[in-house]
Amino acid sequence: MIIRQMTASDWEQVSNIYSEGIATGFATFETSAPDYGQWDSSHTEHSRLVAEDNGILLGWAALSPVSSRCVYGGVGEVSIYISSQSRGKGIGQLLMERLIEESEKAGFWTLQSGVFPENTGSIKLHEKMGFRYIGKRERIGKIHGAWKDNLLFERRSSTVGMD
Repeated sequence: MIIRQMTASDWEQVSNIYSEGIATGFATFETSAPDYGQWDSSHTEHSRLVAEDNGILLGWAALSPVSSRCVYGGVGEVSIYISSQSRGKGIGQLLMERLIEESEKAGFWTLQSGVFPENTGSIKLHEKMGFRYIGKRERIGKIHGAWKDNLLFERRSSTVGMD
């Protein structure tokens, strides 16, 4: 298995993995995967990664800018999705390690994530990778008619932007 940069030609498999996450009901507020153009325009050009094994994508990770305001230029929101057959095998950790590395090379000093309380695998991954729990947004949005809370996690770089 390798971790490599995502390309536009990966979109079909990336979108399928995204749809699997959406189907769980605890990965995102999205109800369907966007087309590539929409996804591409809402994510940074760097820090787009896939885990691949013999041409099959096992997971992906990417960053979205949290704001268009220049003062938040080094703050990104993490998206990380693992295929249903590949969960619990350490692929999320490998992707997150590389995402952190790539984000710091790009000058990001803060990564943040919003995680549903039911998504215990994602919570454990974020904690293991040095993210700290910073709070809970209660009933922040609805999905399929049910209100959902969102747990906020943040990771500060020890090398970027702290001088």
